[in-house]
Amino acid sequence: MQTLRNAAVVVTGASSGIGRATALEFARRGARVALAARRSEPLEAAAAECRAAGAQAVAVTTDVTKEDEVEALARAALAAFGRIDVWVNNVGTGVFGAFADAPVSLHRKVVEINLIGTMHGCAAALPVFRRQGSGRLINMVSMGGWSPTPYAAAYAASKFGLRGFTASLREELRDQPGIRVSAVFPALVDTPGFQHGANVSGRALQPAGSFIPPEEVARVMVRLALEPRDEVAVGWPAVAAKVAYALAPGATSRATGAAMRRFLRNSPPAPRTEGALMAPVPEGTTASGGFRERQARGRRGGSAIVEAFTPRGPAGLALAGLAMVVGAEALVGLRRWVSTRV
Repeated sequence: MQTLRNAAVVVTGASSGIGRATALEFARRGARVALAARRSEPLEAAAAECRAAGAQAVAVTTDVTKEDEVEALARAALAAFGRIDVWVNNVGTGVFGAFADAPVSLHRKVVEINLIGTMHGCAAALPVFRRQGSGRLINMVSMGGWSPTPYAAAYAASKFGLRGFTASLREELRDQPGIRVSAVFPALVDTPGFQHGANVSGRALQPAGSFIPPEEVARVMVRLALEPRDEVAVGWPAVAAKVAYALAPGATSRATGAAMRRFLRNSPPAPRTEGALMAPVPEGTTASGGFRERQARGRRGGSAIVEAFTPRGPAGLALAGLAMVVGAEALVGLRRWVSTRV
């Protein structure tokens, strides 16, 4: 794909967060955009924003856990644009808290949304891509697909599974060079996602620390549509998580687990909530979650749980430190190995 001018793009999870920013970024580049999410009103508002940018845009209310609705999304995009050039599977959520503190139904819903929902998107897009002989699939994973996420076990399960699924699908399509499959692994992003996830920990989730703006991730999506790559990290903590867990899985798991337990102990009480897992909620309809803006005004959240995984947080620093230590040890070992054979 040489240009995005008049390219037909489908973006799921487009009513807020990364999905909304991604749809708008494609629209600004001249693409035609089909936006999908469960919430009709904010979805139509996002589509209107894309039209204001000069793009053709349609809003298709879609629950990605329902295969028939995702198939209807593909048909709607084809009816509007005549083809589909890029399909972005962006919907994602989680349950925060100890695994045993949430019913399995909530954990199951996370897997259905994050993993099965993406499978539904791929199943809808691939027949179109095969007929065309070309297409770009872009799956949103997260750095949680590279290293464990204590107190978000179902989220980690879905993201580990999504990375494996995406890599496997990519290899199946190796003999169809016109179809490319990419996976994106961002670190902590400033979105309303913290309002939409379930929280069974009994502790407040008011993140503090350094965030990636959703627009930065959106720009990565656009670059992948033009210049596909297999896996792309966004933010150095994602790279650190990948390296640290690959080279020292036990130490990485213990460091992140200890950091999370400490911050759970130090966070203020909060009501338990299912968030938007089982049904949409009205809150959080913008691309940004507002965390970076509040930090710029000097206001910090009351809880530092999520800060553990940011660049300044202890788990983020632990990941970086582990990555550097094990990387250095690996280099020393490699030099020793080479010296014995020279």
